[in-house]
Amino acid sequence: MSLFRPCIDLHEGRVKQIVGGTLSDTLAELKTNFVAEHDSAWYAELYRSDELCGGHVIKLEPGNDQAAKRALAAWRGGLQIGGGINNENAREWLDAGAAQLIVTSYIFSNGQLQLDNLKKLFAITGRNRLVLDLSCRRKADGKYYIVTDRWQKYTSSEVNAETLNFLADFACEFLIHAVDVEGKQAGIDEELLMLLAQNSPIPCVYAGGIANFSDITKIERAGMGKIAYTVGSALDIFGGKLSYFELVTHAKNLKILPLID
Repeated sequence: MSLFRPCIDLHEGRVKQIVGGTLSDTLAELKTNFVAEHDSAWYAELYRSDELCGGHVIKLEPGNDQAAKRALAAWRGGLQIGGGINNENAREWLDAGAAQLIVTSYIFSNGQLQLDNLKKLFAITGRNRLVLDLSCRRKADGKYYIVTDRWQKYTSSEVNAETLNFLADFACEFLIHAVDVEGKQAGIDEELLMLLAQNSPIPCVYAGGIANFSDITKIERAGMGKIAYTVGSALDIFGGKLSYFELVTHAKNLKILPLID
């Protein structure tokens, strides 16, 4: 599997690139970098043609189910799905063609890890079809905490060795957006990358702040073969300057990310 994981972020039924930290109920605060002319299925078919497995479709708010299902139908078994996933709809999304389900808020609600909910979902997916989204923001104490509800609410769960090792028993990988730099193309969070590389017992997918090949090289070196990456706003297919096709070629020449048995 390639270290480069593509993405399809859905907002109001369209493929968009949004500055992550501005997602809220107040539209006036929302900062959008890009709105695609193509629909979700077009991007899914592109990723399928380039054999990019493990990309994620994220529903950034309610009302994106049909767009998400069009993407999954365009490449059954090739994409992950996240956004509003719970034990009641998990089977529906797997049947719709999702390779894995990505979940955050269902297992981190009211600021706490809801272990019962995690176990309910795990009973449906098993380890190999579940991805835990541990997207995080830094607090004044310098530590990273998992955030939920459009990345606006902090949980009490710190991203550290203890948390990563405990949750690794339930998932095939972690998806981590560095929310404070997400969508800004202003550089990656190298400290978070080092924390993940040193402490996660399973593969991670990092997103946030990637602007150029220099950032990608830093991820590949710091990740020690365990950290894949998602590039959004910086890509030319999303209005940026980084060549999608050059990145695909680059990623295919690298050692593949190790997978869980």
